[in-house]
Amino acid sequence: IVENLKIKQELFKKLDEVAPSNTSSLPITAIAELVQRKDKFGGLHFFNPVPVMKLLEVIRTSSTSDETFQTLMDFGQALGKTTVRCKDTPGFIVNRLLVPYLMEAVRMIERGDATPEDIDTSMKLGAGHPMGPIELLDYVGLDTSKFIMDGWSKQYPDEPSFKQSQLLTKIVSEGKFGKKSGAGFYNYQQSKQ
Repeated sequence: IVENLKIKQELFKKLDEVAPSNTSSLPITAIAELVQRKDKFGGLHFFNPVPVMKLLEVIRTSSTSDETFQTLMDFGQALGKTTVRCKDTPGFIVNRLLVPYLMEAVRMIERGDATPEDIDTSMKLGAGHPMGPIELLDYVGLDTSKFIMDGWSKQYPDEPSFKQSQLLTKIVSEGKFGKKSGAGFYNYQQSKQ
C-alpha cells in the first residue's frame, strides 16, 4: 500500500486482527486514528532491499497491546530479521538519524562546501560507510526523500533538522529522481562516474 495517510487509515479502519502497517516515515499513531481495535495495531519498518537488509523496526503506539507488540516482534524474527523496539517518533530510529545526515550532505552542496563526489568519498573512506550520502539519496530516490522531508517539515516546522532543501526541491522539479530516473545528483545514463 502506498505512503498515503488517508489510504492507510481507510484500510486499517476495516481490519480487526493484528495488522501492522509498513512505513518509513508516516506516524503510526496517525495511521491508527480510524482503527477500531487500536490494541491490535502497530508498525513495521522494513529496509530496502528487503531480502538483503536484516533490520526490522517494530513500532508501538500508546494503544498497542503487549501481546500485539510481541506478535510483531516474533513475526519479524520468524522472517530472519533482527528486530528493534521503537517509539512512534518521526523516522523511528534509523531514518530519524539518517535523513538529517543526508539532508546536511545536500546543504553542504548548496553552500558550496563540497562536491557530491567529495562528500561520498569522504564518508566511504573516512567513516567506513559502504555508500556515501549522496549516492544513497540517489538510490533511495530524491522524490521519496523530498516527500519525507516535506511531511516532516510540515508536521514539525520548528525542527531545523527537518528543514527542506531548496536544491533537492529544484532537482526533483526537473524530474531527476536518482537512479530510477537515470539522473539525480549523478548521471546514471552514462557509465558510472
